[in-house]
Amino acid sequence: MPEQMKLIKLNKLQARTLTLLQELARHPETSTKDADTGDVLITRLPEAHGSHFHVGEAVVMSANATGLRNESVWKALERKGLARSFFPYGIALTPNGQAFDTGLRETILIRAGH
Repeated sequence: MPEQMKLIKLNKLQARTLTLLQELARHPETSTKDADTGDVLITRLPEAHGSHFHVGEAVVMSANATGLRNESVWKALERKGLARSFFPYGIALTPNGQAFDTGLRETILIRAGH
């Protein structure tokens, strides 16, 4: 487990959700960056088709995304200084939230064709 995660103490659901939000923040079709604050506002969450959905070129299993529309998870990320919640309209990742290493990127973002 990355040292950073031990200090902030994200649970598994929060860590998976933050990983997905970080990926969504990298794509202009799902996010907008605020040049003044460095926050990235995410307002378009992907819709699953079958057991998965797409984020950019990655495929994500729906089972790894149960926190994407969960107000409690958004609020927890906000309390930890990683995001600002505007539930249900959007969530802004702070610079700390964008840089946080959950250690899950390679695990839940599948980069193969399907």
